[in-house]
Amino acid sequence: MLVAADKFKGSLTAVRVAERVTAGLRRVVPGLEVEALPVADGGDGTVDAAVAAGFERRETRVAGPLGQEVTAAFALRGGTAVVEMAQASGLQRLPAGVFAPLTASTYGSGELLRAALDAGARTIVFGVGGSATTDGGAGMLSALGARFLDEDGEPVSPGGGGLAGLARADLSGLDPRLSSVELVLASDVDNPLTGPKGAPAVYGPQKGASPDDVQTLERALAHYAKVLEAAVGPRAAEYAAAPGAGAAGGVGYGALLLGAAFRPGIEVMLDVLGFAPALARADLVITGEGSLDEQTLHGKAPAGVAAAARAAGKEVVAVCGRLALPPDALGRAGIRRAYPLTAAEPDVAKCVTDAGPILERVAEAIARDFLT
Repeated sequence: MLVAADKFKGSLTAVRVAERVTAGLRRVVPGLEVEALPVADGGDGTVDAAVAAGFERRETRVAGPLGQEVTAAFALRGGTAVVEMAQASGLQRLPAGVFAPLTASTYGSGELLRAALDAGARTIVFGVGGSATTDGGAGMLSALGARFLDEDGEPVSPGGGGLAGLARADLSGLDPRLSSVELVLASDVDNPLTGPKGAPAVYGPQKGASPDDVQTLERALAHYAKVLEAAVGPRAAEYAAAPGAGAAGGVGYGALLLGAAFRPGIEVMLDVLGFAPALARADLVITGEGSLDEQTLHGKAPAGVAAAARAAGKEVVAVCGRLALPPDALGRAGIRRAYPLTAAEPDVAKCVTDAGPILERVAEAIARDFLT
């Protein structure tokens, strides 16, 4: 039995999900052999999943999205580092109820990447998602040695809004170690930098951007890409239109400029976490996340787990807080059956506050249906 589920956001970490599922299964089948492999798709929780899989947690002080100093972590094993941008530049780093769509910066994410380089990483998996930022990765690049200057030769203001005043970009001072490192951009979105499907239009409102803010950011990021084209040549324009450039407010664009290879986040993380050998040992796989919905089918962790398990001929069931997919959609995704918390407890508020005990009851149902 393999439990490979993502977090229930706001209720349970992926590690706690695995613990609760295991407890419920063993209540029905004492002594059941269960292997837990918490998973993540590159967004928040990615470092925790790596640590649960045996990576070492490393902490460092970096700039948060508004410049305040925060303690952020990355994960390291051998020469591979897992860096989660949300640790430094995520929405959870903003004060409650505060958004800063025009001024939030990815500078701290660049500092995290630099810390991974300092720790000797030769491969860096850069998981992006859950960001508070729409600065095209300019802050991140600045922390790594790039310079973004206005007409007076002064650094532009932090955040996407400040890029409207950009006159010159200089990438010659980028950390030379970046040229000898394999950098993987792990993301579950394939948006370009700008345009109707770009970072400001699609994700800006989630970060507090008003319609006027979205237009400001759209113009600023388009201008940013033009200035970078003058600095580094046609590849700057090619990267701006490439899949993944719009990830996490355009930090994907900055990563592509550093030479990153874009891969679906869950695909990368399954490789890094050692999913294939764990899958080979399993008869049944339990995956899941807080909400199984249309978004799940587009690169989220449960869909990636189910696809890999189906390819290996293994049966998959899912646990979730909320189920918004019909049985036929689940079947197409490779999930035999889904068990929402609401099936055991109709009160949605209780499902959020008491998710752990309710999940154990759900796991008992799985054990009765599939193991007895």
